[in-house]
Amino acid sequence: MSSRKRKKKDVGDTNDVENKLKVVYSDKDIVVMTAPNEEELKQILLDLLSEKAMNLKELHSKLSGIASEDKIRRALADLSEKGRVTLLEDGRYAKLGTE
Repeated sequence: MSSRKRKKKDVGDTNDVENKLKVVYSDKDIVVMTAPNEEELKQILLDLLSEKAMNLKELHSKLSGIASEDKIRRALADLSEKGRVTLLEDGRYAKLGTE
């Protein structure tokens, strides 16, 4: 399980992620949800990268308290091996096949 305190700027960023995970408890100050499994994390990353290309730091910031940087890095490496995402020259990841 993962818990996260909400900050004003985080509320909009986390709503999409929260909708993909099972929320165990929520109030105005805290959200407790199950952590994503490997496949759920990959889908969350693909969804985030379909909006815009992001670097690891940006992705970790959006998923802070939900997935560790190491898990995000492993998921990105697997998605890259499968040809679903690519690492751009500037260090950002982008979903392949998006316009």
